[in-house]
Amino acid sequence: MAHPKRKISKSRRDKRRTHYKAVAPTTASCPNCNSVKLAHAACPECGYYNGRKVVETFAA
Repeated sequence: MAHPKRKISKSRRDKRRTHYKAVAPTTASCPNCNSVKLAHAACPECGYYNGRKVVETFAA
C-alpha cells in the first residue's frame, strides 16, 4: 500500500477544506400570504405552491 512520504501540515490541510462550509437555505416570500418560505417548496403557512393549494394546513 502507498504511504505519504511527508506529513501534510495543518495549514495545507485547512487550505484544502476552505470550501467545506454550511450555507443558509434560500428563502422566498409566498405570493399568496407573503410569509417567508423555502424556495421551490409549498408554503407551510397557507399550503399553496405555484398558485394551487397542495398541502392541507390546520389552524392552531
